[in-house]
Amino acid sequence: MTKEQFLKNLNLALEGLSSVERQDILEDYEEHFAIGLEEGKTEEQIASSLGTPHHIAKELLANYHLEKVETTNTTGNIFRAVWAAIGLGFFNLVIVLGPFIGLLGVVFAGWVAGVSFIVSPLLVLVNTVNGTFEIFDLFASIGLCGLGLFIILGMFFVTKWLTKGFVKYLKFNVSLVKGGLKA
Repeated sequence: MTKEQFLKNLNLALEGLSSVERQDILEDYEEHFAIGLEEGKTEEQIASSLGTPHHIAKELLANYHLEKVETTNTTGNIFRAVWAAIGLGFFNLVIVLGPFIGLLGVVFAGWVAGVSFIVSPLLVLVNTVNGTFEIFDLFASIGLCGLGLFIILGMFFVTKWLTKGFVKYLKFNVSLVKGGLKA
């Protein structure tokens, strides 16, 4: 593969990035080719030593999305980072997607439980309309509502903590896939 073909394929594979970031990356790889040509290598040798543009783009996009999650921690950015990490290899489908779905289930269940407990006094209103009001139900629902507020408060911090931990896990996974950990 020639330098022109390599850079063209890399540019196409990096469409998810802004044009400024893409241009910076392309300039870096042009520099790799310039240094390699000075060392007496052919363009084909340099291109094969760098790897495929598609694989390079996957790694760069995964790093980009992980950095973006660290700066602006939104649900969309987290999902993009997860999909970018999964895109690095089939192995990541199990290693990344499994824990992500598990954590998502735990967080979702915690939030649903907290909200359910908070709205439990509404069930007392339903019982009152049906004519089966009991004072025990009123106090039990007030207790559940208070418990629900504590659960929601706890889930707020648990969600933040799990998000940070999962982003660290994604970074670890991406560095592992890219070529192992450095000692």
